[in-house]
Amino acid sequence: MDESLILKMTAIATLGMGAQWLAWRAQLPAIVLLSIAGILAGPVFGLVRPTEDFGALLSPMISVAVAIILFEGGLNLNVRELRETSVAVRRLVVVGVPLSWGLTTLAAHHLAGLSWGVAAVLGGILVVTGPTVILPMLRQAKLTARPASVLKWEGIVNDPIGALLAVLVFGYLSVDGRPETLLDAGWLVLAALFAIGLGVALGRGVVRLFARGMVPEHLKAGLLLVVVLVGFAGANLLQGESGLLTVTALGITLANARFASLEEMRRFKENLTILLVSAVFVLLTASLHPSTLPVIGDEGKLAFIACVLFVIRPLVVWISTIRCGLSWQERALIGWIAPRGVVAVAVAGFFAARLQDQGYADAASLVPIVFAIVFATVVAHGFSIRYLARRLGLSASGRPGVLIVGSSDWSAALATTLQGEAVPVRIIDSDWLRLRAARSAGVPLHFGEVLSEAATYHLGLSRYHYLLAVSDNDAYNAFVCTHMAPHFGRERVFQLGVREEEESDRRGFAVTARGRTLLGSGADLSGLLDRHRAGWTFQRTRLTEVYGWEQYLAGRPDGAETLFVICPGGELVVDTDGKQPPARAGDVVIGFAPPRQAADGARCAVSLSGDGNGTAAE
Repeated sequence: MDESLILKMTAIATLGMGAQWLAWRAQLPAIVLLSIAGILAGPVFGLVRPTEDFGALLSPMISVAVAIILFEGGLNLNVRELRETSVAVRRLVVVGVPLSWGLTTLAAHHLAGLSWGVAAVLGGILVVTGPTVILPMLRQAKLTARPASVLKWEGIVNDPIGALLAVLVFGYLSVDGRPETLLDAGWLVLAALFAIGLGVALGRGVVRLFARGMVPEHLKAGLLLVVVLVGFAGANLLQGESGLLTVTALGITLANARFASLEEMRRFKENLTILLVSAVFVLLTASLHPSTLPVIGDEGKLAFIACVLFVIRPLVVWISTIRCGLSWQERALIGWIAPRGVVAVAVAGFFAARLQDQGYADAASLVPIVFAIVFATVVAHGFSIRYLARRLGLSASGRPGVLIVGSSDWSAALATTLQGEAVPVRIIDSDWLRLRAARSAGVPLHFGEVLSEAATYHLGLSRYHYLLAVSDNDAYNAFVCTHMAPHFGRERVFQLGVREEEESDRRGFAVTARGRTLLGSGADLSGLLDRHRAGWTFQRTRLTEVYGWEQYLAGRPDGAETLFVICPGGELVVDTDGKQPPARAGDVVIGFAPPRQAADGARCAVSLSGDGNGTAAE
């Protein structure tokens, strides 16, 4: 292979993942930086010219990438999850999807001047609201629970449905260029049914193989990827591009099957999809030719884009959510927020090339139009959601929250102390008797298993920024941290230290299979409960200009430990592994100290007791 081609592929992957990383660091929508990277690499500097560089390989590369992307989208469509969501989400799916599809198709035909077939494909693509974009927006906006839940689940459920609609319309248009006879239409229906049936059959076959232990764990992810490719290629042999139906059906079948390896498979595909989506988006934006950009400036195209943002989305939401229990403020916010993501551009690029091959010349404007809508919605909605939420009274106030897994006298006392500083906190445990301490302390609690699907639906995890696994079972703590790390971030999941005999055991937990150690001493729950019964208490100390961090460390008794530093602006810093976090005047330090802390405590500071009553220390 030509070395220059290897360099081009490396550059595309580097640009894609680099843009994703910079977006994470700068807390910006990834699509903005991906767009900049692709445009700079392609139309501006000409470093990458996909059509010339890859030639005949470009189309198959994008086809396989889109197939895997759609399969991963199908893995997110769980029928049980749809039943568990609110009435508003179900209405947005059952009523909103066909309504949005129909209105967008009409607008694309009459305003943008697209043919009916291309307009219908575009309508299906724009049904989705981009879960890869909306979820980071929700984390940054800190919405109240109900509108955040509706937006989140609408994006997750609609993602594969929109792609499926586009695939069905494209399949209808691709029978000999145009289905002119009933025989052609009948063949299309049979081919679509076969493609869907093949996906379902492959999915059930995979479940049986995995359930019977016929595939070792280290081969499952690779085998599943091969099954996706086999299904995609096999269905395409019968009818061109019907493989997209197969992979989507395969993903949905696996999502609704119960087998132990599903979560690991989903994470593997999610990671692979992030790489593919980033690379495909850079490829497509780098392929934009300056001559195609004026298409976006056409008055009809601009009118269509404005109609999608300001008319169709609000109208669909208001009609779909009639008598759903949502306030007008919530309906207004949901009606405005509908960002499209990189998947929409990737799918549009895939269909545009094939529709042009089928004789639809106006399909050349699909990518510029979708690109403009994606960029407009991400920028407009991303920069307005927080302001609009505050104006409508839908912004969740307060500090970053803490979710505590495992109820005990010690964790109840910790939760009470955090509540004294207005930190949202909740204790979750599957044992009702163990929750007695939390109930007595008046701490918000959840009776159930944190790893269950119900907890995901009802806890509102986006409100909590940190997870503390503090049960008496070290293995369970490690498992909870490992399972929840993709949601919270591995740097924000903590667990208590393991028992000494397990720490010295060579068969103990690997560092990557557990959370970060919460306390510098590495104490386990048994040791903490002994200290608590011996009179140790949680202390809240506010630092001042006179009594700073150094004085606090020097004045506390031997054995005292720092857990948190709470900044005036709401930031919460967790002490870990004995590395003291920085603290300044105005910060509140949460410590766990022996009884003499009350007598020998901080001087020239405000020491706040665990019950929230402040006393001035001399």
